[in-house]
Formats: sequence, structure tokens, C-alpha cells
Amino acid sequence: MTYQLTVREAKSADVPAIALLIREFAEFEKLAEWCEVTETDLREAIFGKRRFVQALVAMDGVRYVGYALYFPVFKSFRGERSIFLEDLYVTPDLRGNGLGFVMLREVAKYAKEQGFTRLDWQALKWNEAAINFYKNLGAETDDENFDFRLRGAAFQKLSE
Repeated sequence: MTYQLTVREAKSADVPAIALLIREFAEFEKLAEWCEVTETDLREAIFGKRRFVQALVAMDGVRYVGYALYFPVFKSFRGERSIFLEDLYVTPDLRGNGLGFVMLREVAKYAKEQGFTRLDWQALKWNEAAINFYKNLGAETDDENFDFRLRGAAFQKLSE
């Protein structure tokens, strides 16, 4: 089968497709019940007045087949500017075709051009294919830290 694969920066018109891919990704990660993102949330985060997220979309001709969401962070102990890759997703039918690599490379190029010196991201422990892909790139894992999140009532209480 011949593919017409391209990766480009997302446009506002891509938001509905990105939202669908996020839901698909959440189902793949067995986290669909956590997926509450709306098109409005995405549009504001990526293109709004106070935007803070960058996005790429991957296309096969006119079909959306992947996306990446990423944003800047600062690593205080090392004094490093980093890009945190929130999501890197490729539809199941196109995994193994190098599309994930192309998207990750585009994020790395962006990071380098903007003066960042590292990339950070997470993978679920059961997703061995992703873990192997990342390790083959030279990525390191960190078994010393836990991820924490504060949301809902706990976030509201702390922020008062």
C-alpha cells in the first residue's frame, strides 16, 4: 500500500480532528474515562489569546493519522529549557511506518531551533512498543519519580 504521509503544524481547522484523535488515543491507553477535552479547550490552548501548546498533525493524503502536542517547561536542578511532549499518537494502521519518528523529530527540531536542550515525555508501563521505540532513540527512563496530579475539588481547595 502506498501512503502520502505528511507532518505539519496544526491549523485552527484541524482542531475537530485532533479532538477525535485524542479520544482515540485515550481509548488505546485504556484511559477513555479520563478524556474530557473539548474542541474549545484545544482551540484555546493551541490558538487562543493565552495559548501555551504547540501541535503537529500527521496526514495520509486528506486523512488525519496522528498528532503531537507539546509545550515548554524549565528543569530547575539542571537549569535546562525543555519541551514536554504531552501526546504523540499514530493511528494503529500506520504504526511501524516511521511516522512517530518523523513527528518526534519535528518536535526535536522545533525545540533545538527555539533554544531548548531536551525533550521529556511519559509512556505507560504496559506500552512496551512505545518504550522500546523511545529507548532505541536513546531516551532514558526515570524510575525515581512519581507523577502527581491535583484536580477537581482538591485543586480548588488548594488554590483558594
